[in-house]
Amino acid sequence: MLSVLLWSAISAAFIGPGTVTTASKAGAQHGMALLWALAFSTAACFVLQEAAARLTVASGMTLGEAIARRSGLRWLPAGVVAAVVIGCAAYQAGNILGVVAGVGLVASVPAATVTLGAGLFVATMLALGSPRAVAHLLGLVVAAMGVAFAACAWTVRPGLDALAAGLVRPSLPAGSSALVLGLIGTTVVPYNLFLGSGLARGRCLSDARFGLAVAIPLGGLISIAILVAGTAVGEPYSFEALARSLERQIGPAGGRLFAFGLGAAGLSSAMTAPLAAALAVGGLVRGRRVYRSVWAGVLGFGLGFGLTGVQPVPVIVLAQALNGLLLPFVALFLMLAVNDRELMGRDHLSGALGNAALGLSVLVSLMLGLRGLAGAFVRVSGAAGVPESWLVGIALVGALVILLPLARIIRRHRS
Repeated sequence: MLSVLLWSAISAAFIGPGTVTTASKAGAQHGMALLWALAFSTAACFVLQEAAARLTVASGMTLGEAIARRSGLRWLPAGVVAAVVIGCAAYQAGNILGVVAGVGLVASVPAATVTLGAGLFVATMLALGSPRAVAHLLGLVVAAMGVAFAACAWTVRPGLDALAAGLVRPSLPAGSSALVLGLIGTTVVPYNLFLGSGLARGRCLSDARFGLAVAIPLGGLISIAILVAGTAVGEPYSFEALARSLERQIGPAGGRLFAFGLGAAGLSSAMTAPLAAALAVGGLVRGRRVYRSVWAGVLGFGLGFGLTGVQPVPVIVLAQALNGLLLPFVALFLMLAVNDRELMGRDHLSGALGNAALGLSVLVSLMLGLRGLAGAFVRVSGAAGVPESWLVGIALVGALVILLPLARIIRRHRS
């Protein structure tokens, strides 16, 4: 039970306001048709998290330490630190705003009061609790959030045939490709791999695998429940519209359940973003003060935007671009690392089936990263009218070009 609570921190990390927004919007615009994207991204998240945990258990090094020691590039740790900290800080601003939005759906509380309250709670938990204690608390938050979103989904009374078809029959309705990438991108997040690796230190691999095998599918089910709840929206999408739709289904309790789920998603991710950044940097730069300074800086950045009410769009665009670099880099490093006999030993090397699953996950990570870079470039340059299909096609070709030489490198590392 404690193992599941510990690894539920990963679910808490990827179920934030971004996931609530993307999944419920996917349901509102396309019904159940995009459920398969959530099913796939949940599986990919497990594959990559298991590789990160196995690397730490086998080598005794966290993901950050392994990158610093095995890359051979002096500048690389600093680049990873910058990408992780800026990315987590940008998403932290969205997490805090998610808490404010959740509370605002049910109560007229000043945004500044909610922001300061959330910040004080998160700071207290991170200052007084160890990473594992915080992870256990997050497990309880995820459980409560899961109940709230499951209740919201239940009010929609989805048909089993539609659910099954959406889960196992991939489809791309017109205008859905960006949402598909968003559903995968909000689940397969590079910063969470550093979090999972840090939590795996000092644990046996069987416990880590069991915890991940329960916690990550649980997170996937919560995301699916959010998408199903989103199908209830019968007007232009917004949090308020979804809350009103649920209220029409079951009365005031429907809106309150969604508000609680949204606020819990924001609060849980507001704890995991600073924690993930601190664990990542802690693996690259030694020192307790460094650990505290990083999580405090990430939290402070989010509070600043929460208090001003300003949407940190330029920083989020930068974070998306850095995510476009960090996610494929970390995925590629993991695939090479778990096939390195010197690093993993004979017992922990990936087998053929594991490499097939990991290879598919890396391919998608590369596509997400390249698509994110292309999208950030288009927005910054002011270019308009670039078809989404072009961006996805360019990302696919680029990913295949990068992956093709990887097989030869892996064979060399395994020998």
